[in-house]
Amino acid sequence: MTTSSGNTYLITGGSGFVGSHLTDALLARGDSVIVLDDMSTGSPANLAHHRGDPRLRVVQGSVLDELVVDELTHECDVVVHLAAAVGVKLIVERPLRSLTTNIRGSEIVIGAAHRYRRKILVTSTSEIYGKNSGGPLTETADRVLGSPDVVRWAYSTAKAVDEILANAYHRERGLPAIVVRLFNTVGPRQSPAYGMVIPRLVRQAVSGVPLTVHGDGTQTRCFAHVRDVVRALVLLLDDERAVGQTFNVGSSGEVSILELAKLIVELSGSTSGVDLVPYAEAYGNGFEDMVRRVPDTARLRGLTGWTPALSLDDILLETIAEARAELAATGR
Repeated sequence: MTTSSGNTYLITGGSGFVGSHLTDALLARGDSVIVLDDMSTGSPANLAHHRGDPRLRVVQGSVLDELVVDELTHECDVVVHLAAAVGVKLIVERPLRSLTTNIRGSEIVIGAAHRYRRKILVTSTSEIYGKNSGGPLTETADRVLGSPDVVRWAYSTAKAVDEILANAYHRERGLPAIVVRLFNTVGPRQSPAYGMVIPRLVRQAVSGVPLTVHGDGTQTRCFAHVRDVVRALVLLLDDERAVGQTFNVGSSGEVSILELAKLIVELSGSTSGVDLVPYAEAYGNGFEDMVRRVPDTARLRGLTGWTPALSLDDILLETIAEARAELAATGR
């Protein structure tokens, strides 16, 4: 049921947080990787440890560049489409760019995969479910969205278009496509710059400044370590039965953001307090959030046997150590 290793993978967004960890995993098992990244949210530093590896090629360019995408897709065996505008903060601040990247970019990448009959894994997001705070959410759960005026739901809609496009190419044209919806993924190399909650709170804690929690802090999330998430992606890429299906990938360990902040203070030994910041102050008026977001990963587990191996404490201790090393290196 599995495909053999030794393939060449094109990873769009491969210098980013998840992409660089996936690159690590594929190179470690003997595959070759071509990375296409415009470095808007990725960083060359994320792949610096592979410098000189003949099985890695990094191309700085955009998924909006049709000629580059076409050429690189032709050179690879499998496409993993990770390139996207990421993080609530970036999406709220630059909605038009986010929409263009997420819709037009996916259209170009999926089109190229179809042209050359390449298997493609398209990464979507738990934002698909919108304000649906039921749970755990299965892949067939309803999408509950607010007004298109609210930028966050425009992002959710853009990612839904990506999914619909991948599914339509699969059903109508036989494209071997897999869709994965990533829930909150965390770990080394995740930037605090785009509203990612754990890197931000951890850096506040180790710097001794108050931890800022948006809203009243009762909203809950589930955090999965990036290495566990990458393991799920590799299992799905290797299994032909995954083609034509959509999979949630995430942890089911639920924690409120206020509890999370207190746990970070405790594990880091910080003297920082916790400040509650209204959403309007953090993101501007009209921002909407969901009360709860918990994935049901039974479909993924049933097909591959995958379960997360790393706990929230593991994630936080590693992020704290990384933030401390960063602080020591920069003096900030």
